[in-house]
Amino acid sequence: MSATHTTREAHTHHAFSEIVAHMVGHESAEEPTTRRHPVGVAVTAGLTRLAIGWVFLWAFLDKTFGLGFATPAERAWIEGGSPTTGFLSGADGTFASFFNSMAGHAWADWLFMAGLLGIGLSLMLGVATNIAAASGSVLLVLMWAAALPLENNPFMDDHLVYAAVLVLLALLGAGRYLGLGAYWERLPIVKRFAILR
Repeated sequence: MSATHTTREAHTHHAFSEIVAHMVGHESAEEPTTRRHPVGVAVTAGLTRLAIGWVFLWAFLDKTFGLGFATPAERAWIEGGSPTTGFLSGADGTFASFFNSMAGHAWADWLFMAGLLGIGLSLMLGVATNIAAASGSVLLVLMWAAALPLENNPFMDDHLVYAAVLVLLALLGAGRYLGLGAYWERLPIVKRFAILR
């Protein structure tokens, strides 16, 4: 085994250990809570977090008020429309009966809309990004499952790509960049419970 291979392996192990330590909140006392990435990575992570946050927040606003993009005014949630009916009742693939059975129920509407709002605000502000990334990924994977079988690819679509990006943003601590994450992480309760980062 060459010295270069051993060094590369040690760096990879160290980087992986740092990611795991960040996620579970076991950073050493010598390390600052707010680690810095190179400026380009930090800005890109912050902008990507804001962009995906806006996707979630916009979906909430359009479905709530019927702004005429994906939801016409007469089907707005505030006008009595159901935000889950169109997508879930249109599922006709592998898990159609499961998703069709949820379409239009008040509990599904409220859970879906609360998720869109919570995930969107959290990502836009850069606070509780771990929870937003986890819940956003679950929501996106469920939406992916509702769309199966896919029309243009055997398994990959934008829902899975967004879910992977959310996980990456959480691993990078993207709430710290162009957001309030650095301040949020200083709160005593957030220091105590790493999942709240």
